[in-house]
Amino acid sequence: MGLIEMSMWLGLASGLIGILYVVGLIVHITRIRILQDDENSKRAAQIHEYIKSASMAYIKAQFTVILSIISIISIILIVIGVVTGSSLVLWTGVAYLLGGLSSATVSIVGMIMGVLSNVRVLNALTKKGLKSALSLAFRGGSVTGFLVGGIGLVGTAGLFIALNGFADPVNVTQILLGYAFGASTAALFARVGGGIYTKAADVGADLVGKVEVGIPEDDPRNPGVIADNVGDNVGDCAGMGADLFESYVEGMIAPMAIAAVLGSLDLVAYPVLFSATALIASIAIAQFVSVSPFSQPGRTLTATSILSIIAAALINGVVTYAMAPTIAPAFIVGVLGLVAGAVVGFTSDYFTSPLYKPVKIVAQNSQFGPALTILSGLSMGFYSTFIPGIAIALAAVASYAIGSVLSTTEKLLAGIYSAALAGTGMLAVAPIVVAADAYGPIVDNAAGLAEQAGYEEDVRSLADMLDSAGNTMKSISKGYAIGSAALTALALLFSFASVLSSRSGLRVDQVMQTIFNAGHAEYGAYFIGGIIIGVVIVAVFVAMVIQAVSAAAGRLVDEIRRQFREKPGILEWKERPDYERAVQIVTFYALRRLIAPGVLALLAPIVIAVTGPASGDIWKGAAMLGGLLTGSIGSGLLLGLFQGNVGNTWDNAKKFVEAGNFGGKGSETHKAAVVGDTVGDPLKDAAGPAINIMIKVMAVSSSVIIPLILFGL
Repeated sequence: MGLIEMSMWLGLASGLIGILYVVGLIVHITRIRILQDDENSKRAAQIHEYIKSASMAYIKAQFTVILSIISIISIILIVIGVVTGSSLVLWTGVAYLLGGLSSATVSIVGMIMGVLSNVRVLNALTKKGLKSALSLAFRGGSVTGFLVGGIGLVGTAGLFIALNGFADPVNVTQILLGYAFGASTAALFARVGGGIYTKAADVGADLVGKVEVGIPEDDPRNPGVIADNVGDNVGDCAGMGADLFESYVEGMIAPMAIAAVLGSLDLVAYPVLFSATALIASIAIAQFVSVSPFSQPGRTLTATSILSIIAAALINGVVTYAMAPTIAPAFIVGVLGLVAGAVVGFTSDYFTSPLYKPVKIVAQNSQFGPALTILSGLSMGFYSTFIPGIAIALAAVASYAIGSVLSTTEKLLAGIYSAALAGTGMLAVAPIVVAADAYGPIVDNAAGLAEQAGYEEDVRSLADMLDSAGNTMKSISKGYAIGSAALTALALLFSFASVLSSRSGLRVDQVMQTIFNAGHAEYGAYFIGGIIIGVVIVAVFVAMVIQAVSAAAGRLVDEIRRQFREKPGILEWKERPDYERAVQIVTFYALRRLIAPGVLALLAPIVIAVTGPASGDIWKGAAMLGGLLTGSIGSGLLLGLFQGNVGNTWDNAKKFVEAGNFGGKGSETHKAAVVGDTVGDPLKDAAGPAINIMIKVMAVSSSVIIPLILFGL
């Protein structure tokens, strides 16, 4: 059995182990009873039911829309394949559908388990203490995290095994790009819809409750509080899970497609081998949370992330040198990706954690009013993009240089393969990163339940300690997500050039020179024009998402004000707020507004590409599309990192003030910090994370759809 067969079967086996591990976690969590042995726990259980029913209603409505879009696109591809007799198009349509269903499964199951975990974590906190609650919350998040790795490997390796006997590796990997495209499409709409929902609810509830009325966050008198709790789950559990799932599979498939054109089956196999080994290592390291010697939850989660990177590197080194010593440079490239991911993640931690200087500077400036809160936060947000950008650039350049030794004849193609493989390395520990991120909304909801149900101050302070660690991990994962998106989109850009090479019969260097060489007399203007369009289209996408959040939040503000005005007994604890109406409003606007940004990302590459055939030269369209993807990756990396970090900087500056610094809660400093937090909310949890998927959707659709448009079926 050759390396390609062993790697694919190992990938399939590792994926199944990951899924079985998730099944065990689900059984363990659902067997824990929801305690109702006193008035506080009864109230918490009742609020939990509100959150659960509203979350399920929203996710059902959202994925009805998303799966309808996925089904229509896949049916179109399948019908075209049948009518034209093109097995490539037919199987691409099937793979596209499977990718969309896989992404939906990760998103839906992860969100459900996040919701089921929150009240159980609160019970564990009150009955067994901080460490038990931390372990349970991380297990709840691990359902999403290890579904990413398990389903991703089963889908990628399983499809390769199933198709390998019916098509050559080039066509098989192009069909796998269809799987990635389906996952990206589902993730884009899930991320946009979830982001609009969660931030509209958060902003609307805060603007009236905390700023106008002066009641605490998560106060049960606020009609928007349940919608806010629901938003944590549909945004960070469902949205982030789908986001990093599609990154995970694209991180494997893009270098596989390049290696297939290169003609090396060993290099086709290696991304799956690296990811499969890292998944097993991550499952082992995940157990560290339960036995950690650290008393602080944040230190435990940070140590778990670091250990997963070290374990993935060490075990992959042993496996590579045992199974494939001739491609050892590929292992070094994978490690470069792991290191780049760590740099990106922990730089985000530095700029967003209240332990460090940037957050304290923003909090200090809030003493002088909201204008300086905003300005100081903006400066820290832009500073925070520098080190991650340099790290990603160095990883790509160093990987290219190392990878050129993988082939003596096709050095260019081997180099771009290695640059793509760095993305595989960065994403190899995505299961742990997603688990730590999905931990965040679980403990956020647990802290909210403690506040709303009237638990004692000691319980609420412990819940806040868990929540504080969750905020830090969410900051790290958002930085990690956009960093990996940039490398993955770069890999997909290279796979686009490789697919064009295989379809056109030109060498890859000829394709690259044509579509990426701005000095080329005939195509340079098209490439430069594409870059400009790529830069501004990301800005338009961001504007659409923020506008959607603003519209939904404004409508929720009107509703909360109406309830306070017409039911004055709410603030006196004499009347129950109409939580259901608030949830309905946010749901309606989120579903109404999620379509347009997604359609923009799907159609932009197609519209750009057809300008070539319309002018009589398909390479003009290809050159402009190459520029579009290049420009979108550059501006997307900047705006994604900036928005994710600046939003969390403002959020934690507010929390730093609430901890008693610079006047504490209720002070003018606090009011200014709340304004910063409110401005940052749609940036860090809606527009910023959605950019991750947008740039990858445009890149992967270019590899799947555009060659069919340019060169026929």
